[in-house]
Amino acid sequence: MSQLSERTALNQAEVAHPDVGFFGRPLFEDPSARALSRVGVVDVGSNSVRLVVFDGAARSPAYFYNEKIMCALGAGLSDSGVLNPEGRVRALSALRRFQHLARGMGLPELTVVATAAVRDASDGPDFCAEVKRETGLRIWVIDGEEEARLSAQGVLLGWPGSYGLVCDIGGSSMELAEISGGRVGRRVTSSLGPLKLREIKGGKKGRQGHIKQTMADLQEVMGPQRDRLFLVGGSWRAIARIDMYRRGYPLHVLHEYRMTARSVSATVKYIQYSDIDELRSACGISSARMSLVPLATEVLSRLVKTFKPKDIAISSYGIREGMLYEQMPQRLRDRDPLIESCRFAEAKDARMPGFGKSLYAFIYPIFKSVPIARRRLIKAACLLHDVSWRAHPDYRAETCFDNATRANLGGLKHSERVFLGLALLHRYSNKRNGTRFEELYDLIDDKTKLEAEILGKAMRFGAMLWMTQDAERGTLRWFPKKRELHLRLTPDMVPLFGEVAEARLMSLASSLEAEVTIKKVR
Repeated sequence: MSQLSERTALNQAEVAHPDVGFFGRPLFEDPSARALSRVGVVDVGSNSVRLVVFDGAARSPAYFYNEKIMCALGAGLSDSGVLNPEGRVRALSALRRFQHLARGMGLPELTVVATAAVRDASDGPDFCAEVKRETGLRIWVIDGEEEARLSAQGVLLGWPGSYGLVCDIGGSSMELAEISGGRVGRRVTSSLGPLKLREIKGGKKGRQGHIKQTMADLQEVMGPQRDRLFLVGGSWRAIARIDMYRRGYPLHVLHEYRMTARSVSATVKYIQYSDIDELRSACGISSARMSLVPLATEVLSRLVKTFKPKDIAISSYGIREGMLYEQMPQRLRDRDPLIESCRFAEAKDARMPGFGKSLYAFIYPIFKSVPIARRRLIKAACLLHDVSWRAHPDYRAETCFDNATRANLGGLKHSERVFLGLALLHRYSNKRNGTRFEELYDLIDDKTKLEAEILGKAMRFGAMLWMTQDAERGTLRWFPKKRELHLRLTPDMVPLFGEVAEARLMSLASSLEAEVTIKKVR
């Protein structure tokens, strides 16, 4: 079958059965997904101890609760061989608090993993025994390769089917893992965490020599990795925040933020010549984290020079999300996190759950030739078109844009967030000028802005045609070469096609630069 005929067959299947094919039937009500409706995980790292409780649509879960306490368990470990005594007290206190919180939330249990500091310290087993005795929590101490695997699975939670090199930096270690086709391949661990690098002898020269040699050893294990580089970990996110600040980047969402080798180099120099306290305050980075950033920049510079990735993406998903991914059945892993999340939002918040797929089928003829990547955004927009109805009418359009661009939605590039946000804004407003978000519009080109406007106006018109499930629906037909838009009204639709609906149809036609033909079928 040719690529064109294959796409035509897929399009026809989606129109006839919008829950099949590319999008699939939502699984958040399936027992296998319901079992994951609220999951608590704790990551005991070398620098911090964090609790995350996931809730909602299992494939793209919401963060029901998220708390981090900086403990620096791994500080001084290379010299002393034991956990930082003050950090140990803080970590135990944090775990005691987290266990009480979990009980208050009704969680059956917390899954707790510990990484480099606890596994390397001679008193690591004693610490785990103390935690068990004091809190009842069992800590699973994982090795470096398992840490790399879980971090890579966290990336796959947000980017199903992605490929490239995942680099997770913690306080005492740095892991690399290869992902391809939704699977984790080769993986390796190293001692390139900032807390460990502090203790390298020989000053900056000795430290950079150590980083260079270690990175060469890692490259020998991992082989060429010229695809995307996914950066996981607090130090990488802090550097990305500074890169955003340096560039004046308008969308302050770290997940899926992109950098290039050139921008990394520029930001490293920017950090070197900036006042660290002023930069920390401007970027909203904690003092404990900022103290590690200069060391992390040395690692990142050598990482990029060694592997030469085609581009660099920040992932807010890591080991904790990988622990959730570990519990998912494969058929849930294979789902599109964006679509699953939008289906869940529609079921929870829309006035008429289920109308989204009818709306998609109705407006689909206008978009039948678009690429599959754009089609999934159209589907997502139709599912989300009504979830903000509770907002005040004067602010509803802006609320839609804000939700789409800043919500915890997986599988979305920043440009796609803006496209989705603009489409939903135009679902409630013909105009987009005069909002507080105008600086974000420049993340997409004029052609894409127009496509988002057309989608929004199509949904705005289609939303006027709520019908019972057994009613006979009308159809739209679009002839782009002739610039003609045809509307076929069935007897069930005629009473719904009042003057407001007609005005919205004309607004859509204006954006399409189309002539409208309306036919009433008896």
